[in-house]
Amino acid sequence: MTNKMKSTLAFFVPFLWSGLAFAQAAMPAASFSAKGNGNNYAFQPGERLTYRVYYNWNFVWLAAGEVTFEVNEDDRQYHFRAVGSTYESYEWFYQVHDVYNSWTDKNTLLPRYSERSVHEGNYRIFERIQFDQSNRKTTVWRATKRGDPETRTEHGVQERVFDVLSSLYYLRTLDFSDKAAGAEHPFRIFMDQEEYPLRMRYLGKEKNTKIRGLGRFNTMKFQPQVVVGNIFKDDSKMTVWVSDDENRIPLLLETPIAVGSVKMVLKEHKNLKYPLSSKKD
Repeated sequence: MTNKMKSTLAFFVPFLWSGLAFAQAAMPAASFSAKGNGNNYAFQPGERLTYRVYYNWNFVWLAAGEVTFEVNEDDRQYHFRAVGSTYESYEWFYQVHDVYNSWTDKNTLLPRYSERSVHEGNYRIFERIQFDQSNRKTTVWRATKRGDPETRTEHGVQERVFDVLSSLYYLRTLDFSDKAAGAEHPFRIFMDQEEYPLRMRYLGKEKNTKIRGLGRFNTMKFQPQVVVGNIFKDDSKMTVWVSDDENRIPLLLETPIAVGSVKMVLKEHKNLKYPLSSKKD
């Protein structure tokens, strides 16, 4: 079993949120409308979402750790931040501490600059990415950890490419009200020095979805395409349930992986912009 296969939190920050980027500017503007312009978004500075991650191995569910997402505001840009860590009780099996940051334009949510600091078992990497959206290129600096000597590379990308963190928040501006179940939407992210064109399938609305510890919700259900590799097999089916209200927050994710399966459940939310009207009890 490889280290990457063992990791649970290791892939959640990059793969959960890229998977949740249901549709973005790769789509023709007329085919999918965004709800919110300028600062009129489904989130606000100060919002904080915390998720508990469970890993199923040999039919045993283990509470592996937590991932927290925060929205901050810096002058003319948003600063999104995600931190994922394993619980001490899980670290005998595998230890993870990942930190992701993304700074985006307030009006477009396109990233200008991002950083990630990854510590997963014996694997470490620190990466910085400068996004030049107008010239369709990225500059990437990579090192073992912050402060170490860096390597620098440049990469061409297509128009309006997102990083994995900014794509989540762009998602929450999009209006799904006129979409039929089965509709598919393309999206693009840039990660690991490569641009990924992926697709998202909308599965329709689901009422009375039970979220452990929080109650029952009206939800929208999605199935994102994933990047096949060490974590996901060809037949992996990730399913995501999102609150069917103006906040559009991910409530639950379930997916098989190469070894076992994983679920991610919203544990706590703070400073939502709108009432959580999708909650039923």
